[in-house]
Amino acid sequence: MRNIALFLTYVGTAYHGWQVQKDLSTVAGTLEGAVAKVVGHSVHVTGCGRTDAGVHARVYVANFRTDSTIPTDRLPLALNAHLPADIVVTQAREVSDGFNSIGSCVRKEYTYLIYNARIRDPFYVNRAWFYPKYLDESVMQAAAAQFVGTHDFAAVRSVGTDVKSTVRTVYHYEVERKGKLIALRVCANGFLYNMARAMAGTVVYAAEGKFPPKAIGTILQEGNRTAAGPTVPPGGLYLTHLWYDNGIDQFELEAGPLI
Repeated sequence: MRNIALFLTYVGTAYHGWQVQKDLSTVAGTLEGAVAKVVGHSVHVTGCGRTDAGVHARVYVANFRTDSTIPTDRLPLALNAHLPADIVVTQAREVSDGFNSIGSCVRKEYTYLIYNARIRDPFYVNRAWFYPKYLDESVMQAAAAQFVGTHDFAAVRSVGTDVKSTVRTVYHYEVERKGKLIALRVCANGFLYNMARAMAGTVVYAAEGKFPPKAIGTILQEGNRTAAGPTVPPGGLYLTHLWYDNGIDQFELEAGPLI
């Protein structure tokens, strides 16, 4: 039985997230249907994370097992012929039996885009969060820096997934502005449910002056979700960088710059 890793990219607007859901269109369900047509049997595709409805992935890894002998270099074109235009397989690779798309992933980076201008741009609908009030990126960076390190992130998660621990390590959180677009890039060893979007909302709250950047440390220590910022809309969130290392399969995938 071969273990095949698929590298893909998708726009999540039309889907109810990654995970298969009965009677709902999802990325995993759509991909599983395409893989089954190509390899000739039903498959279960394991994804590197449960992206929410409307969230995008510039890079994504999924794996499945098959007895099919189809060469991996033929899989992308074959799969893309059965996929809608908003999901694209860019590469396929045979990996070790112990490789698991989510379990072998040691770091992830999400980027959140904010379109910060007085007048909205229709070309960023469902691609960036339109925010008309001016945001000071230097204050946002000071706030983002408070998340770096190992903390209990219960204050910036939504209830919805049971986890053994809410402690995670954030390796970097960087804020960059180019014109009207602001990008918030955060890398961690794992993310809780809605964590990246709640962190972005908290950074925006600090820029609005609702609390000073250094107050974020106290918010994390107290674990009070209502003290942090809101969970911002999903359309501005992108999975942009993945790191893998299971002792045998070692690689990283990085998307090009969003702004």
